[in-house]
Amino acid sequence: MINAVDMDHCREAIRHGSRSFHTAGRLLPAKVRDPALALYAFCRLADDAVDLTEEKADAVLRLHDRLSLVYEGRPRNAPQDRAFAAVVEDFQMPRALPEALLEGLAWDAEGRWYEDLSALTAYSARVASAVGAMMCVLMRVRDRDVLARACDLGVAMQLTNIARDVAEDAEEGRLYLPLEWLREARIDPHAFLNAPGAAPELIGVVRRLLDTAGWLYARSETGVKGLPAAARPGIFAARYIYAGIGRQLRRADCDPFRGRAHTSGGQKVMWLMLSAMRAAGTSIMPRSALIYAPPLPETAFLVEAAAAPETALRGWSETLIETMAHLAEQDQRRRARLMPERRSSTSMI
Repeated sequence: MINAVDMDHCREAIRHGSRSFHTAGRLLPAKVRDPALALYAFCRLADDAVDLTEEKADAVLRLHDRLSLVYEGRPRNAPQDRAFAAVVEDFQMPRALPEALLEGLAWDAEGRWYEDLSALTAYSARVASAVGAMMCVLMRVRDRDVLARACDLGVAMQLTNIARDVAEDAEEGRLYLPLEWLREARIDPHAFLNAPGAAPELIGVVRRLLDTAGWLYARSETGVKGLPAAARPGIFAARYIYAGIGRQLRRADCDPFRGRAHTSGGQKVMWLMLSAMRAAGTSIMPRSALIYAPPLPETAFLVEAAAAPETALRGWSETLIETMAHLAEQDQRRRARLMPERRSSTSMI
C-alpha cells in the first residue's frame, strides 16, 4: 500500500510535470490510477534528474543506486522512491523494466545519435515502451500479445514527442532523427545542429516519423480489448491525446520550427469523450488479427520481461552493464579534466 502523503506528492508531481498523462489518467480506475501515478512520478523524477543537470553521467549512476535501494526494500527517504517501492512489492514489478528505462536515460547522458529507425526504436522502447509494459503489470496483464501492442503504443508516443521537439532539441544540441533518413534528405547533422532551422528536406523527415508513429498507433489499438474493461478508456485517451500532438504538427506542415505543437483543453475533453465511447465498443467488436502480430524486434525483450514475473529480481542486463561502465569512464574523464582547472583557481586565490 502506498502511503497517503506520498501519494499526494506523486499526484502533484504529475499534475505539473506530465499534463497529458494527468488528463488521460482521470479515466483509469483508482486501483490502477494511484499506482500508475506513483510509477509516472518516479519516471518523471528519473527523467528530470538526467535532463536538468550538466553532470548527466553522474546523475544516471545515482539513479541506478536509487533503483537498487527500491528493489532491496529500503528506498531513499523521498516520496517518489517510497511510493515506487510499494508498487514494486505489490505488483511484482520485473526489475528489467525500470532498468530498461534507466538504460534509455543513460543513452541520453551519452549524447547518443541513432543511425536508423531500428536504433531509434530501440531507444523509444527503453524510455517509453518500458513504461507501457509496466502499466500492463499494474493492470495485472501479462499476456504477450497485449504487451506487444502496449509497447507499440509506447514507441508511437515517443516518435511523436521526437517529431514535436526537433527544434527544441536542436537548440540544446540534441538530435534524435535517424541519421540514415537525414543523409537520404541531404541534411548534414552537424551543420543542422550548428544552425538549426526549417527546410523542405527536414519537413519530409518529420512527416516520415509521424507516418511511422501513425502505423503503430493503429496497431496498438488492437491490444486495448485485452485490458481490464475499466482501464480501457484511460489507455484510449492517452493514445488519442498523443496522436493529437502529431496531428497539430501536421497542421503546421510538419514544420517543428513554427512553434511547439500542443493540444487545447477543449480537444482533450473531446478525446476523453471519444475514448469512453471507443472503450465501450471494444466489448462487442470482434478481435482484430493484428493483436497477434509479433512484437517489434526492439521491444521483444520488454514483452518477455513483463510476461514472466520470475525476472523481477534478475538484475542488470548485459547492455546496461556496458552502458553504465561507459558512463562511469566518461564521468572519470570529466572529473580529471576539471581537476587542473580547480587547482588553477585555488592557486590564484
